[in-house]
Amino acid sequence: MVFGKHDKVQFSKIYSFSCFRPSTRDEHGQIGQKGYSRVVYCNDPDHPEAVQFRYRSNYVSTTKYTAVNFLPKSLFEQFRRVANMYFLVVACVSFSPLAPFRASSILYPLMLVIGATMAKEGIEDWRRRRQDIKANNRKIHVYRNNSFSESKWKDLRVGDLVKVYKDEYFPADLLLLSSSYPDGICYVETMNLDGETNLKLKHAFDVTASLHDDNSFDQFKAVVKCEDPNEDLYSFIGNLSYNNEPHPLSIKQLLLRDSKLRNTEYVYGVVIFTGHDTKVMKNATDPPSKRSKIERRMDKIIYILFSTLISISFIGSIFFGIRTNRDLNHGSYGRWYLEPSRTTALYDPERPALAALLHFLTGLMLYGYLIPISLYVSIEMVKVLQSIFINQDQDMYHEETNRPARARTSNLNEELGQVDTILSDKTGTLTCNSMEFVKCSIAGVAYGRGMTEVELALAKRKNIEQPDISNTSSTSNDEIMNSGKSIKGFNFRDERIMNGQWVNEFHSDIIQKFFRVLAICHTAIPDVNKETGELTYEAESPDEAAFVIAAREIGFEFFQRTQTSIYLHEYENGKKVDRSYELLNMIEFSSARKRMSVIVRNAENQLFLLCKGADSVIFERLTKNSQPFENETRNHINMYAEAGLRTLVIAYRPLDEEEYKAWEQEFFKAKTSVSLDRDALVDAAADKIERDLILLGATAVEDKLQKGVPECIEKLANAGIKIWVLTGDMMETAINIGYACRLLVQGMTQIVITLDSPDIIALEKLNDRAAISKASRESVKKQLREGRSQLDLAKSSSGLFALIIDGRSLTYALEQNLESTFLDVAIDCSSVICCRSSPKQKALVTKMVKEGTGKTTLAIGDGANDVGMLQEADIGVGISGVEGMQAVMASDFAIAQFRFLERLLLVHGHWCYRRIAMMICYFFYKNIAFGFTLFWFEAHASFSGQPAYNDWYMSFYNVFFTSLPVIALGVFDQDVSARLCLKYPLLYQEGVQNILFNWPRILGWMFNGVLSSMIIFFICKNSTIHQAFRQDGYVIDYEILGVLMYSCVVWTVNCQMALSINYFTWIQHFFIWGSIFFWYVFLIIYGYLTPEWSTTAYRVFVEACAPSPFFWMTTLLVVVSTLLPYFLYRAFQTRFHPMYHDEIQRRRFEGCEVVTPSDLPGRVKDKMEHLSERMRHSHREI
Repeated sequence: MVFGKHDKVQFSKIYSFSCFRPSTRDEHGQIGQKGYSRVVYCNDPDHPEAVQFRYRSNYVSTTKYTAVNFLPKSLFEQFRRVANMYFLVVACVSFSPLAPFRASSILYPLMLVIGATMAKEGIEDWRRRRQDIKANNRKIHVYRNNSFSESKWKDLRVGDLVKVYKDEYFPADLLLLSSSYPDGICYVETMNLDGETNLKLKHAFDVTASLHDDNSFDQFKAVVKCEDPNEDLYSFIGNLSYNNEPHPLSIKQLLLRDSKLRNTEYVYGVVIFTGHDTKVMKNATDPPSKRSKIERRMDKIIYILFSTLISISFIGSIFFGIRTNRDLNHGSYGRWYLEPSRTTALYDPERPALAALLHFLTGLMLYGYLIPISLYVSIEMVKVLQSIFINQDQDMYHEETNRPARARTSNLNEELGQVDTILSDKTGTLTCNSMEFVKCSIAGVAYGRGMTEVELALAKRKNIEQPDISNTSSTSNDEIMNSGKSIKGFNFRDERIMNGQWVNEFHSDIIQKFFRVLAICHTAIPDVNKETGELTYEAESPDEAAFVIAAREIGFEFFQRTQTSIYLHEYENGKKVDRSYELLNMIEFSSARKRMSVIVRNAENQLFLLCKGADSVIFERLTKNSQPFENETRNHINMYAEAGLRTLVIAYRPLDEEEYKAWEQEFFKAKTSVSLDRDALVDAAADKIERDLILLGATAVEDKLQKGVPECIEKLANAGIKIWVLTGDMMETAINIGYACRLLVQGMTQIVITLDSPDIIALEKLNDRAAISKASRESVKKQLREGRSQLDLAKSSSGLFALIIDGRSLTYALEQNLESTFLDVAIDCSSVICCRSSPKQKALVTKMVKEGTGKTTLAIGDGANDVGMLQEADIGVGISGVEGMQAVMASDFAIAQFRFLERLLLVHGHWCYRRIAMMICYFFYKNIAFGFTLFWFEAHASFSGQPAYNDWYMSFYNVFFTSLPVIALGVFDQDVSARLCLKYPLLYQEGVQNILFNWPRILGWMFNGVLSSMIIFFICKNSTIHQAFRQDGYVIDYEILGVLMYSCVVWTVNCQMALSINYFTWIQHFFIWGSIFFWYVFLIIYGYLTPEWSTTAYRVFVEACAPSPFFWMTTLLVVVSTLLPYFLYRAFQTRFHPMYHDEIQRRRFEGCEVVTPSDLPGRVKDKMEHLSERMRHSHREI
């Protein structure tokens, strides 16, 4: 009977199903108590008691805002910025007589700034909402009115009966009732939950497994009592009451939301948890409001400017109060021309204290131009434009999947240039989720001509000539073409055994047994495409699929499976023959056993046990008789491991009939046991038969890395970025991938923290939770202390260390009393790998690194199990992989391949950090330069509260005359090209060490602003105040002095921009010189308005300033004098104390791009040399 006719296949007769036993744990006694109070009425969601529970709907939202809270929440986001709050207060006070300018000149710009930012936030959140709408509106078949009909995911209720078809996602957490298989098993892919591509077996109870068709559920009613919603993906506690009989539930009956049904035509299930109560959503956290470190530091600068504002306002009010008090002398007024009798309290010599207080408030508004109101909106505009450039970067476009890079938020662009630690998922992030059979060792002979990525890298570093694979084959052209075809899962090339040539090998009988084991010892299912006739396999793991495909390509094709038999196509004497093997027993693989075995009977009535497993368990079970090629096989396994390949040892043993029958009785008794030690009984029985094995050889498969992953990791490491891998995979798998992607290197000392010790295992069999917890905690603590000791002893040497920790140990290492020790050990290791990590643990580790180091963290992943980690990190990067988009929906940036992270960080990250840092420093410079001219003028005018400039001069300063050049700087400037950013990854350390936005640099720019304001004011005043300004002999007046000073400010800050820019385009030229030109155009047009509108600007430029050569000469003198200090400083710094990018620029102009460590600036030289030494040592060890 061909497999696929499910009414004949019952795998429960073959599997031991140790993981499916009815649970007898004490937890089931807690049903109905606190934490275990959920009651579900199956197929009866409208039951009166069910309605009272008011369980959550199945609607899911990942957005930051809702229609109700958008306005208050977004306003809160805007006004938590201190500058915006200040301008709101100023806008309110500006309606009073205290304001030195009209209210509209401050209110309208504030509304523009806040409105533009809120609009951007709304658009970004709407994109997330569209993704939610798509997910919530997926279709599912729900049982209502005695039939199944289509309904939307969001309309599901707890208790609904649903039918899910093959390759569909589960819409909620479901209790499995039955499947297309008669014994109620199904295969589930949980890649979106734990990142693993291997299929998981789920099993329904026998009492519900018979419900095979839609009509079976007409009278179906049951009640489930289970645990309350929680985030634990690997446990489920509950009872199913059906036909008045209770049945204990476990995780093996629960189908989790966002996992996919595979290898099964359909399943029936009952909705247990919906929406945000599902386990996958419980592992997600609310979308955080992330702010970059530069933005948080910018708030501190704003506080400094506020302090400066308050200080100069206080100083001005003190002098104003003193001068006002002196105006009243023996009843007469000193400054009678001010007519104090007609003034308000703003100037009242009789009440100088009140006048000083009110002047203080006036000063707070007048000097408010020290605070750049357009800073935030300009940064928002720049970040949006930067995001567009990221989205349009063709070097980050993946043509195969038609997916470009996507900046899903623009708030964190500059953070990309400051990443200190990357925390990465493995499956689907570093790998392609596929295994390839590449090498094998049979009878002590190594087969397989191909070279893995790791081997090629080794050969390149050791200067070993790489073999020309194209010349190694002696087959005909047709055979070469045939062997060169691309086969998924098979990348094996060796003319000695391919195309039937294995029969000519000396050990052909062993080769035959080897590939027969691969073709028989598995749980794969053959699937024939009815249209093309192509045979494919659906297996529990990619490894198994690769083994079966390899056997097929060599000549042992598994093509059919029945209840008790496996059928192969084999070649004998050049002819294709069919052979059948009776499948008697299957002892499945587990992480504890590390092996899998089947017992079969061949056509000659011979019994064989076929086994494959890890070398650590197979070699110790080999027969004590001589194994002639055991040493050679061990050497080959070590060689494969060095190449980053995953290895398994293949063995077998013949069985006699009596031995088998005695063992079968014992094994059956162990399988059917319901005692707590059932697993131990099954393992003991299996151990008895899996002895005296005969070695055949070993396999080597490659967990294929994504293209460019090793080079990307190496380049990021050269940039000084630390990389952690957090994966749900087993420790062996994670370690192998660590070697393959160059995260681990040969010779690196591994500090392994694990709870797989005999003492812990013994306690687990006793089921004493308190004792297990105490012993586990002490074990982890002891292992961490030992790891710390190893690191301390090796401080004087240059040895490299890697920390590898499993999920159970991680649970205790993340406890408050051990967390600091764990972090202390981890940050001193070159690489860190966390295995068997749950989504919650990934998020906790990310939080620990972020808060413990205080440095910028980046998390990257591709599945729903990575969502918490992405949201917890400073930056979340989602891989838009083959399966699912949950990680992308929760990410800040999305890329199609891991290798694009190199360009995202080293190029765009460096540029964005530099641009934003320069932009903010320049913003504060130009506002301080402008604001302090007001202060110097006030001091000259006895702090009268009279502004030096016209109202609209001041309002337009940050909007039209200086804003566009700084936006162009933030979008287009480049210190070095993209090619040089990638060529010199150490340049990235400028951002990690925050060289361009540290306090000395910030204060230097602020000092430059104060110095510029002094030069502008005092040269303008002293050069014009004592001489005639016009041909008719008139001296300069208030209006002309204001225009002259303002013109000098506009020229100075724009020319300062020209000096700061490294990379000129026509846009920069247009904005810089266009802003200066527009100032004069505005002055002419505004001056032609009636005096009621133009006030002090009425024809002042056309009639007074423009005709005067003195005006232009003074402007030129002031601008040159103001720029000269910065020009001299940069010339001195570039020549004698250059930064890293200065050296690269200089060498590029000189035609020599090689930069040696001695060329580095002192601030980064030590760290750069340390990082380089680490990498050199790493390469030597490789």
